[in-house]
Amino acid sequence: MILDPACGGKMFWFDKSNADVIFGDVRCEGHTLCDGRSLVIKPDVQMSYTALPFPANLFEMVVFDPPHLERVGKTSWMAKKYGGLEVGWREEMRAGFSECFRVLQPNGTLIFKWNEIQVPVSEVVKLAEAAPLFGHRSGKNSKTHWLCFRKVTP
Repeated sequence: MILDPACGGKMFWFDKSNADVIFGDVRCEGHTLCDGRSLVIKPDVQMSYTALPFPANLFEMVVFDPPHLERVGKTSWMAKKYGGLEVGWREEMRAGFSECFRVLQPNGTLIFKWNEIQVPVSEVVKLAEAAPLFGHRSGKNSKTHWLCFRKVTP
């Protein structure tokens, strides 16, 4: 079983209704974007990634793509599409990583996605309890990072 605790509009998923994935998000809403497209945020479970409603060691994989914008208008299409970071986001991110690792099975995989257009990925990775194993940059300006972590248990 796979968990996506901040799924938003499930934009990078090929199968947005994959039965092997529990899609979660704090938001449940729909919008029409500036270009006329519909954005629907409809998680399987409405939840915060800082307090996951699951027991420890449940998931084989967690895909964590939290909001990454510090400066974004509250009603802008960017905020609707991606959400935004609140004051105190570093503690929120630390709690999010902690929860993602908590619900991972031993030797489970955490895939983390971050766009560093406003906050460098190096600042965010410091908030995780483990170092990433490897990663990849993508996007027009190579600002999006995909990182892979492994839950190692003593």
